[in-house]
Amino acid sequence: MALGGGIFLTQNKVLPGVYHNFISAARAFVNLSDRGYVGLPIQLDWGPDGEVFTVTVEDLQKDSRKIFGYDYTDSKLKGIRDVFKNAITVYFYKLAVNAAAAQNDYATAKYKGARGNDIKIVIQANVDEPTKFDVQTLLDNVVVDEQIAVASAGELVDNDFVIWKDTATLQETAGTPLSGGSNGDEITGGAHQEALDALEAYGFNTLGCLSDDPIIKSLYIEYTKRLRDQVGAKFQLVGHKLGNADHEGVIDVQNDAIGEDEEVFGAVYWVVGAQAGVAVNKSNTNKKYDGEFTLDMSETQTQQQLTALLKAGKYVFHRVGEEIRVLEDINTFTSFTVDKNEDFSMNQVIRVLDQIAIDTANIFNNRYLGKVPNDKAGRISLWNDIVRHRQELQALRALENYDKEALTVEQGNSKKSVVVNEVVVPTVAMSQLYITTTVA
Repeated sequence: MALGGGIFLTQNKVLPGVYHNFISAARAFVNLSDRGYVGLPIQLDWGPDGEVFTVTVEDLQKDSRKIFGYDYTDSKLKGIRDVFKNAITVYFYKLAVNAAAAQNDYATAKYKGARGNDIKIVIQANVDEPTKFDVQTLLDNVVVDEQIAVASAGELVDNDFVIWKDTATLQETAGTPLSGGSNGDEITGGAHQEALDALEAYGFNTLGCLSDDPIIKSLYIEYTKRLRDQVGAKFQLVGHKLGNADHEGVIDVQNDAIGEDEEVFGAVYWVVGAQAGVAVNKSNTNKKYDGEFTLDMSETQTQQQLTALLKAGKYVFHRVGEEIRVLEDINTFTSFTVDKNEDFSMNQVIRVLDQIAIDTANIFNNRYLGKVPNDKAGRISLWNDIVRHRQELQALRALENYDKEALTVEQGNSKKSVVVNEVVVPTVAMSQLYITTTVA
């Protein structure tokens, strides 16, 4: 090609021809980040070891046996089902101390835990090729894998439940169970710390504390405060009877679970999902409890009890007729000041502020960090994106009366820093009605 062409940065070309730049028109890049994400360290009989694993509600419904070792309807999964009544994605970490994987002469369970003891291997001679074998893997006497006409163990392909021993000698057996699987010793604070360390790399809206140990609960509270206040991670902790946490990032569920074989902190499963899944412009105040745990109402019967609990920053379920509902969508922050008033005790306000923090960081990190010059034009572009984002929140009625003229985007003390100042007014759902009716 004799003539010049292509794109140009400056007008310094030598050859004659057409140099053409295609540039996207400026437009808003202000998608709101999704909600519905939960971080959850949890004791399990089955599941990936020593790592965070991601499960969606679709995964749970389709592959619960493969992921957790039980059918979706099994009572062992009722807490997990409660989480997913409102959550869309959960980052699980299986808590374990000295757990062991079950095994027999032919295979080792894919994961550590007691559920591996319910696996058995059935080996039969193949009908068409008697010198070869048909090998089945059964879980609770249900076939979960079958491999036909296998000549040796070396030909077997690992499945979702077992890892085969390549050197094993295949022999016919009506069913050889795996044994020795164990959930290990009592869960320690160290196991919880490992889980929290692993989860630190993930982004989620809520973190669940499934423990009644005061020391472990304190670990979760301090972890949450550190990540929110020092690292900038925006999530809320949900736990049961956490004590005097006094922090907007901590939600303290008051009601005990009292059903047969239920963990006392059973309500946490439902709350951690409900708080993650609620939209930025919605509240869980008066939300109906549809979880599977039986909740104790003895501490939340009278107005005097409820008033005291609300003043103490407790997240409370109470009975309304035949239904159980959330009294107020609040957190544990109670030490109100002029700079930090009672608005910060409302979870709906915190969700809006967290949404602003997360989305503004995404806008800056994805569009501006290391890409846009810190000059007047660059700062005007950032100002426009922030305004569009806040206007989107206002359209959702998560904010009100946003004044874009009060938003300033200026150069900071160094040439690479930008300083933003603004005023936002989060909206909250109605929860109190005062009526004066004049009768003529």
